[in-house]
Amino acid sequence: MSYYPNTDHDRAEMLKTIGVPNVEALFADVPAQVRFPKLNLPGPLSELETLRELMELANVNAHAQERPLFLGAGAYNHFSPSIVNHLILRGEFLTAYTPYQPEISQGTLQVIYEYQSMICALTGMEVANASHYDGATSMAEAVVMAYHHFREKRRKIILSPAIHPQYRAVVRTYMQGAGVNIVGDDQSQDVAALVKLVDSDTAILIVQSPNFFGQVENLAGVAEQVHAHGALLCVVVDPISLGLLKPPGQFGADIVVGEGQSLGLPLSYGGPYLGFFATRKEYVRKMAGRLVGEAYDKNGQRGFVLTLATREQHIKREKATSNICTNQGLMAIAATVYLSTLGKSGLRQVAELCWHKSHFAAQQIAGVPGFTVDMTKPFFQEFVVKCPRPVNEINRRLLDEWGIIGGYDLGADYPHLKRHMLVCVTEMNNRDEIEMLVEALGEITK
Repeated sequence: MSYYPNTDHDRAEMLKTIGVPNVEALFADVPAQVRFPKLNLPGPLSELETLRELMELANVNAHAQERPLFLGAGAYNHFSPSIVNHLILRGEFLTAYTPYQPEISQGTLQVIYEYQSMICALTGMEVANASHYDGATSMAEAVVMAYHHFREKRRKIILSPAIHPQYRAVVRTYMQGAGVNIVGDDQSQDVAALVKLVDSDTAILIVQSPNFFGQVENLAGVAEQVHAHGALLCVVVDPISLGLLKPPGQFGADIVVGEGQSLGLPLSYGGPYLGFFATRKEYVRKMAGRLVGEAYDKNGQRGFVLTLATREQHIKREKATSNICTNQGLMAIAATVYLSTLGKSGLRQVAELCWHKSHFAAQQIAGVPGFTVDMTKPFFQEFVVKCPRPVNEINRRLLDEWGIIGGYDLGADYPHLKRHMLVCVTEMNNRDEIEMLVEALGEITK
């Protein structure tokens, strides 16, 4: 049974208005072979039958908690305290969309204000916005901000090849047609070599630390060299690592961005996630998105308001920094609950667990015949393993024979790293799981 919201008369009037004789003519520009494809769909089912079939399909999926998981590459399996889920499911927070009316959204605005404050404390920066869609979007918005900061006169964008490949792809999508020259990610992975590319035409240099390979970059003196040419420095970070490592703000970074999924958000088959964005106060009016501020009314009572929103809905379109139209409100609330629950010592403990467990795993895997672990740089929770066989073959056998979800195949993004696996170990991996992985690798490659 089909339901059409428009009557025959309604459709005839609409077709007449746009000057098309019939519905078929409306789609005439679509190639005939794909215009009305035959859909291989089963027959109709009742609601009860549909629900049963969907449950059967859902039960085929394996939950990360049920299998040892060593896959990271930008999305990480961290523990989330139960209070996070309980609080964000409250009706006061679980809204269909980000509230726009501050006078009736004080609770949400206050939590976002607290979120911004925590991101500033975490990154060592002076101001943070209310979030972006994900880490890749945040990095792309950093490029847009730098582009507008220099009034579109500087057109060179330098990206480290050790930045997440998908983040770099999003930057290119954002900036296509802008006439910018994106360089660096086809060069050496060494940050020192990238700094040498900075010149008077450079708007921004972006590096990631820990980088896509899990390695901690040496950022000492980088900001000074970048600033000597008048350019901006952006650092992409893993927020959990900042529980242990020196924040980019102390290295002189102008912008700090990253993916906040690690802060209490589940893997969730890829989203929704959370992009955080922090910068220095002098650049706040070029920052994309929205910013919640603290204010006082005539009676001296504290309140929270949208202080800045530098987008086309609020200011003249040609002066808008970006067309980003909202923030990941609910995800930002989850991150706020997570950070406030753990506190400084709790976050440091999580970071230390990731550090020590990953190093234990690396040492154990390095002892398996045929496997080599890259120890050229210090790493946080991920490390590169050179394998004696194709990674996809190893991962298939890990899953089929041992029930283990293996690491990321770096050859998919870096052709020169075929047979190299990116292994991730977080606080969720216990010693038994690590030893099971090591044993499995030894058996598979015999």
